[in-house]
Parts: sequence; structure tokens; C-alpha cells
Amino acid sequence: MSVMQISVFLENKPGTLKKMTSVLAANKIDMRATSLAETKDFGIARLVVDDALAAVNTLKENNFVASLTPVLAIEIPDEMGGLDNLLTVFDEAKVNIEYMYAFSGGSNKDHAYMIFRVSDTKNAEARLAANKSLKMLTQEDLAQI
Repeated sequence: MSVMQISVFLENKPGTLKKMTSVLAANKIDMRATSLAETKDFGIARLVVDDALAAVNTLKENNFVASLTPVLAIEIPDEMGGLDNLLTVFDEAKVNIEYMYAFSGGSNKDHAYMIFRVSDTKNAEARLAANKSLKMLTQEDLAQI
């Protein structure tokens, strides 16, 4: 039940991020979550969108370097300890988290959503699927949020 994340390499200079978001907006691609990491010369924008394949193709057609990566998208209660409880499940399943970021949205204000890049997505999915308290999102779920 992984979803696809787009990683976009961006030159670290004014206006580059705006160019990327303009391309997405012009093509009616809706960003659900985003994270931006930078170094002195370049940045990596990580995006979860409603239609990952259309987005990565559109970005490439517009001269952006973009790639797809499977990530886990999980709904968690928006309450004190919600993330800690989820991380306990990851810990017990011995799933290594490489990075994570959060987003909110949709009509369910009692929940937040977390994106996780893990070292072994398929293994993590299998280990986490047994836990009935987790709601792992699909690409279709993201299009509804």
C-alpha cells in the first residue's frame, strides 16, 4: 500500500521553486504534501500529489529532473502522543525510518497524515499491515483528501 513520492532536484536560487509550482498548477496537479531539503547549490523537493505519474511526466517535459520513490502514507490521530504511538509500531516491527514529514487536510480534522521513507518499503508494508490500528493510505486515498 505504498504511494509514490516525487523527488525534484532544484537549483538553489531565487524563483526555482516557484517555477516548479507554476508548472504543477498550470497542469492542475494538486500537491498533498511537500518537503524541501537544501544544500548550498541545490535542493530536493519531495512531493506527494494526487496523480504522481502525470506530475513526474509533466515535470520532466518542463526540464525538471524528477524521480518516483515509494513511501508509506499513514493516517494518525491528531492528538498528543499520536506520532509516538505510531513510532512504537515501527519500532516493534523493526522498521528503519530514513525520513518523514507530515501534512494535514481533508474533512477529517481529527487526523493528520505522515509520509515515511523507510529502508525496505515492501517489508515495512508487510510488517505494518498486521496492525489493525494503522490506516495506510493508497494513491487513490490521497486523491480524495
